[in-house]
Amino acid sequence: MNSTDCLAIDAAEVAEEIECAIREIVLRKLRRKGVVVGLSGGVDSSVVAALSVRALGNDRVFGVMMPERECSDDSVQLAKKLADELRFPTVIENITAVLDAASCYRRRDDAIRKLVPEFEANYKCKLVVPKVASGAHYTIPSLVIESPDGKTEKLRLSAAVYLEIVAATNFKQRVRKMFEYHHADRLQYAVAGTPNRLEYEQGFFVKNGDGAADLKPIAHLYKSQVYQLAEYLALPR
Repeated sequence: MNSTDCLAIDAAEVAEEIECAIREIVLRKLRRKGVVVGLSGGVDSSVVAALSVRALGNDRVFGVMMPERECSDDSVQLAKKLADELRFPTVIENITAVLDAASCYRRRDDAIRKLVPEFEANYKCKLVVPKVASGAHYTIPSLVIESPDGKTEKLRLSAAVYLEIVAATNFKQRVRKMFEYHHADRLQYAVAGTPNRLEYEQGFFVKNGDGAADLKPIAHLYKSQVYQLAEYLALPR
């Protein structure tokens, strides 16, 4: 038996189990009227939204799209496509102004300038954290920057600069969660989390950000299993 076989699920059975759990937690334990789901356009949030619609009905699911100036336009378009197909209400909350007010971008850029003094807002950047090799106890993160003329450079980060960049970037997930709970409070809904099992096990989420939720429908599923559910649910690509 290979690893793919080990992770194979009966998607119909798993979907039914999750839907029953959503109803039990939201309606009976939490005594809420529905769920709020933060929509990123990705498979995790799409599966959570679809399962919530199947469990509660499309009139009890509210999607929140929260783009900011560095997001891909595809993110909102994919989220809209899902909501249109499943026919549940949504709202767009552009969080750029909030992040600006908290100096999210400035704090990150100031940290990057410790390595690249010429770094400006018209540059692009991406953190790269390599996978832990067998027997290794730590990894050394890198920063890839792209200048306006398309030139790219990969830089090794010190722990201090890496932590500054991460701390600033984490504003994004925490602000998004703030908006999710705003809408949950006004609607008397619960917030459904979207991280999968791998993200929880590796700690690949932001404390009091995307890791915060009233229920976590797919936290027991690996990413490949989430994709199996997406295929079963016939979600738009």
